[in-house]
Amino acid sequence: MMDASQYVPSDPTDAVADMQAACDALAARILSRCADDGLMIAAAESLTGGLLADAFVRIPGASAVFLGSAVTYDIRAKRSILGVDGTLLAREGAVHPDVARAMASGTARLYTQDGEEGAVIGLSTTGVAGPGPDGDKPAGLVYVGIAMPMQRSVNGGRLAGDGRADDTAGETEALELHLHGTREEVRRLTVLRVLEALAERLGA
Repeated sequence: MMDASQYVPSDPTDAVADMQAACDALAARILSRCADDGLMIAAAESLTGGLLADAFVRIPGASAVFLGSAVTYDIRAKRSILGVDGTLLAREGAVHPDVARAMASGTARLYTQDGEEGAVIGLSTTGVAGPGPDGDKPAGLVYVGIAMPMQRSVNGGRLAGDGRADDTAGETEALELHLHGTREEVRRLTVLRVLEALAERLGA
């Protein structure tokens, strides 16, 4: 399986096809595992702009697990829709690990419906797709947020979550990526890395 950290850009057409095939396989395994475990998925996207949602909805039956994605490209939307702290955004900007964590936990809360408390995984992407840097942050610097509910730890082991609303605040982490390639390759590699990380945590 393609490893995003080892990806070297080649022919653009082949690269996109290879990444799409890898994403399809990972998304299918993730959706199947979540369905078996009674888990749901919600996303919050910045630089990927809907590509993460597309990775899931390409798979037949995704609606049984995938709830939706908030494309909060504008920094103000991260605050108003996802509840990311305005002081944090003003101090650090959108590309920061704490922002990725807040986006992931925020989308899990946003999409949690009655009866789904403690069962929604939150995913987020924020970064610099390029082609140039964003201030002092280089192209290819990406943070991915993963908020695992209390039903499951980040290592894939079951916890004793009791279904209360505060079970949604399980373990939230941010992964720092340094990706290379064109703007489109960075965006697609981000999706691939999110899926790889989530599959690992789910044991899928």
